[in-house]
Amino acid sequence: MTRTGFVFACVLSLGLSSSLLAKDDNSLKFDGGIGVIPVSNVTVNADGSITVSRNIVRTVNPAGQIWVIDALKAEVRGDEIRARGRGLLLGGGNNIGMNAGASVIATLACGQAAPFTLHSTPTAAAVALAPNGDFEIDDVLTPAPPAECVNPVLLIRSSAGANAWFAAGILKRDHDE
Repeated sequence: MTRTGFVFACVLSLGLSSSLLAKDDNSLKFDGGIGVIPVSNVTVNADGSITVSRNIVRTVNPAGQIWVIDALKAEVRGDEIRARGRGLLLGGGNNIGMNAGASVIATLACGQAAPFTLHSTPTAAAVALAPNGDFEIDDVLTPAPPAECVNPVLLIRSSAGANAWFAAGILKRDHDE
């Protein structure tokens, strides 16, 4: 084999192995966000009483007020998360359009059914929302998520109190453009 042929074979094999590695990439990507609406259902019972169902996601309670989010992009690789949000603001009440002085953490939940293990960034490292609702999270999830996260849900949560959720990420599937 000539030297040129050997170099070509090496480059070709590196290209093939890197494309195979890319297919084994267990990273998760989220593109877009959904703001919380605290109530998911209201039922009027036969006796005239009203039953309100809270919008609980993977055992996490919603915030007490509507929140909106303009944009959310996030990537989880192993136990590392990088999330960028724009416009996470109150969507109702007297402080509509404000950030409520909130700080946020990120939580990844995996699994088809309860009990769910929540993989979160540390509350002590919470990120304060900018006045316009923008935030950046670069941190580590604990406990570390499993190598394969089945049915993933990403929540952006308050760092205060019961850590209610404000927004959820939209999972970007492999076939999405």
